[in-house]
Amino acid sequence: MRIGELSQATGVDIETIRFYEKSGLLQAPAREANGYRDYGQPQLERLAFIRHCRALDMSLADVGLLLAALDDGAAQTLAAVDGLVDAQLAKVRARLASMKALERQLAALKARCDSDHAHHGCGVLEELVAAAHGEACACHEPPLQASPRISKARKARL
Repeated sequence: MRIGELSQATGVDIETIRFYEKSGLLQAPAREANGYRDYGQPQLERLAFIRHCRALDMSLADVGLLLAALDDGAAQTLAAVDGLVDAQLAKVRARLASMKALERQLAALKARCDSDHAHHGCGVLEELVAAAHGEACACHEPPLQASPRISKARKARL
């Protein structure tokens, strides 16, 4: 099959396929007499493997290690795969914790807004301005017991 067909079959962009070839993750295919690349089942399966690893947010370096383990099959190389997956799992857990903290911060910020903008200013903007001036804000410190109106000093800074 040609590169366009391989791209369609795997959902991987043509330029990405070429990049994987240049970086050594995907073996270069045989060439037809007219110079076109002729991809076969081995390239299709390997590209699907790479795509799956990338969908798991693995780096290209880690994908390379996994491919080497797949090609090598030695017990020591295979044992390294466990460590690689453990490290990836630790990264994902750290990002989840970070995202949960971000969610709490945004919820605290949102709690400063009562949507009654016809009668007073915006508590969200007040907090963001305070943070921009190095003051404590609702999203990084316990919520302040401030008035729902933007103070004259803060308004002047807007």
